[in-house]
Formats: sequence, C-alpha cells, structure tokens
Amino acid sequence: MLSADSGAHVTAEEYGVGRVEALSDGVIAVAITLLVLDLRVPEPKAGVSLADQLGDMWPNYLAYVISFLAIGIMWISHHATLRRLRAADHVVLVINLLLLLCIVALPFSTSLFATYLNASEGAHVAAVIYACSFLVTALMFVSLQYLIVVRRPHLLREPITPVQQRALLRRGALSAPVYLVAALAGLVTPYATLGICVALGLFYLLRIRA
Repeated sequence: MLSADSGAHVTAEEYGVGRVEALSDGVIAVAITLLVLDLRVPEPKAGVSLADQLGDMWPNYLAYVISFLAIGIMWISHHATLRRLRAADHVVLVINLLLLLCIVALPFSTSLFATYLNASEGAHVAAVIYACSFLVTALMFVSLQYLIVVRRPHLLREPITPVQQRALLRRGALSAPVYLVAALAGLVTPYATLGICVALGLFYLLRIRA
C-alpha cells in the first residue's frame, strides 16, 4: 500500500505514517487539555477573599505550566521524529503506543503533585511520582528514537549519518538523568523537584529545534 503522507512505496509489513501521527497528535492534545482541568474556580468562602484563594492555588498554576511545556516540547520532538519516517512497522507502532500511554498519564501525576506540594504528608511521594512519570516518558521517547534511527534505518525517508544519530540520541537522552535527579531530590524536598523540572523545561524550550 502507499503512505498517506509521502506517496512512497510501503510493503505489506509496513504502515503509512499519516495515521500514526494523527493518533499521536490526538492523544497528546487530550493530555494537554486534561492538564487545565486541575485549574478549578474556587468556591466562595465567607471571610476568605478570592485573591487569597487564587494565591493558594499557585502550585496548580506552576505544575500546569511545567507539564504543558514538557508535553508541548515532546509533541514538537515527536513530530520531528515521525516526519523522518517514510513508513512504520509493528514494533514502531507498539513503542509509539507505549510512549502515548506514558504521556496521557502525565495529567494525573501533575494533579497529584500540585495537590500535595504544600501538604504536611505525601509531598515527597507525590514529587517522586511526578518526576518518575516524566522519567519513564523520556525513556520511552529515547527508545522510539533509537529504534527509528539505529534499528530501523530502512524506514527513514533519507539516510542519516552516525554523527546525526548520536546527536539525536544524546539530545533526547539528556532529560532522563535529570528527571532521575529530580525524583531523588523529591525525597529531600518536593521544591527541589519543582525547581529542577522548571529548569529542564526552560532549557529545552530555549534550545528546541526539529
């Protein structure tokens, strides 16, 4: 059959990239949309101003921004990764689905972290879960990149050099050890996890490219 987005010949064991990208975009869009559901309108309370209630929700705002940027950066990188493909095979589809499974779970870990950040108990656990959710997602993304550029070069639109392979994998793998440090830091203080995730998000945002 023919790839929907390139017109290149695809064998019976391969699949067009267009539907893979469409499903991925839809799932990522849902994950980003779910993040905003944690930004609830405060209920009126006697003796408590709306400004104070909104101010108390700062963990929700910050966690929302961090996760939105992280998922957005993943979407940009994921789009660039799929656009390198002329076709996908069964293994690529499976790894991509596992990556989407991780991404769509991020709103839960974000809400958990925002809820417990200032709590007297559970803050450390929530911070570790938050960082680990991004760690697992980052590892799945690197696995997808490795599979495509190293193990499945015949699926690429154009061949890439070993230097390009290393650059792509190194850039993608950078976040994993940082998220591991963020998870370990959460055992000490959840605010360290928050700071590390903010710094990593800004780092990728400032240097992002296809």
